[in-house]
Amino acid sequence: MSHPRIAFIGAGNMATSLIGGLLAQGIPASHIRASDPGAEQRAKVAGEYGIELFASNAEAIAGADVVVLATKPQVLKAVCQALAPSLADGQLIVSIAAGIGCASLANWLGPRPIVRCMPNTPALLRQGVSGLFANAAVSAAQRQQAEQLLSAVGLALWLDQEQQIDAVTAVSGSGPAYFFLLIEAMTAAGEQLGLPREVAAQLTLHTALGAARMASESDVEAAELRRRVTSPNGTTEAAIKAFQAGGFEALVQKALDAAAKRSAELAAQLGQ
Repeated sequence: MSHPRIAFIGAGNMATSLIGGLLAQGIPASHIRASDPGAEQRAKVAGEYGIELFASNAEAIAGADVVVLATKPQVLKAVCQALAPSLADGQLIVSIAAGIGCASLANWLGPRPIVRCMPNTPALLRQGVSGLFANAAVSAAQRQQAEQLLSAVGLALWLDQEQQIDAVTAVSGSGPAYFFLLIEAMTAAGEQLGLPREVAAQLTLHTALGAARMASESDVEAAELRRRVTSPNGTTEAAIKAFQAGGFEALVQKALDAAAKRSAELAAQLGQ
């Protein structure tokens, strides 16, 4: 595939993570542009990545094949409405702004190919996972371009229905915070059991890292891995039974339901 020309509207953390990933994939710096209202941020990004930065969004997107909307959701409507007259026919819009649906983007930008994405914060380490949804105007080649873009920072998974973005938000978009909460709780529990806090923290962090790697590299599901390390009447079984007696699975479902519901509510508010 020939390298597309990509313009980023906004040059914050997620945008620069994508830029770094694209450069690591071999996309030439000359094929990547970005705009940002902050002069200091423009200078920083230009110096670090060697790409061209603009104060003007319209200048940044000139000649681009893909326009990545990477602004805060709260300002996206104004950004899109100002940008719309400068867009060329056929330019692919990729939005990584949380909570803004394709219909709202089309209202603000006019009918055009749009891919809506939900990446998560581990993308900053190129260990992310993203859910992608394409509207009917997106071509097969443009789907490849969007997938190449998000694959630069991790795994990219296509969704059949846009409403599934709310579930993606609940599972992976907000998901890192759930694991941080578990790490926090296990560290505190280890300390209560008599371990120095630093020792408890390191034990917890490396256990989480090892378990995630085992699960991701295994050819069996997590439930089977759990069974394999849970000896009858052993220490692990005692802990698992305590989790389940407290309604662990139901609580997880309740938490993700709440996140998905809030995602839908925010989409309705921000998309007006």
